Amino acid sequence: MQRYFLTHAVAPTIGTTFTVSGPDVKHWVKVMRAQPGDQAEFVTSAQQVLVATLVSTDGQQAVAKVVAVTTPAVELPLPVTIACGLSKGDKPEQIVQRGTELGAAAFVFFDSQWAVAKWAPAKRARKLERLAKIAHGAAEQSHRTVIPTVTYQDNLAALLAHTPYDQGIVAWEESAKQGESSQLVQTLKRMTAPQRLLAVFGPEGGLTAAEVAQLTTADFVPVGLGPRIMRAETAPLYLLSNVSFWCELIAR
Repeated sequence: MQRYFLTHAVAPTIGTTFTVSGPDVKHWVKVMRAQPGDQAEFVTSAQQVLVATLVSTDGQQAVAKVVAVTTPAVELPLPVTIACGLSKGDKPEQIVQRGTELGAAAFVFFDSQWAVAKWAPAKRARKLERLAKIAHGAAEQSHRTVIPTVTYQDNLAALLAHTPYDQGIVAWEESAKQGESSQLVQTLKRMTAPQRLLAVFGPEGGLTAAEVAQLTTADFVPVGLGPRIMRAETAPLYLLSNVSFWCELIAR
């Protein structure tokens, strides 16, 4: 069943009717060819899912009627913010799309010392807008109840100053080379829902020793992510998969 995120308040009551417009009605009616009687899911700001039936449409707007209300538990118990040094090409898009499917709560891209890619100030808003659309689409596709936010910070200091978190980790290549394999698990053991985890990753060239020292001074824990060295766009997905395994499979 198709899922859309509501941008206006709708009473979560069976029998309530509401209007669908903009890109959502275009996709539901024109792309998916919905007919009166067809159903879709609509997510409220309170993370409730309204199952609604199409009553009528003129192609520009649609009237839908709520037939069921659910509150599915599909979000990670520990919200994870993925912070990545800027990478080249479409890697930020891959991180946002697949990271959203894996449950990330937020993404922050920052300009790190060894980053080759740079976002010109005049282009940042457009890049963030595109990444936000990717997160929106991925959240609908993966049937989430939250759309992750996507933001940018000028440097690591700004990232730490403006990103809320309860526990912080930094994925560091040297930790992996030294065989470190327990700090991620130990960090997750210390956390309880709904504490937020901030996970920092470097760009293609990695983080400098000075950046890692800056993070450890802020009580971030350097962690190894297994014995293999992963690409910049792969490591965040590995981390999210492990958080899901720990919180949603082992913990149950």
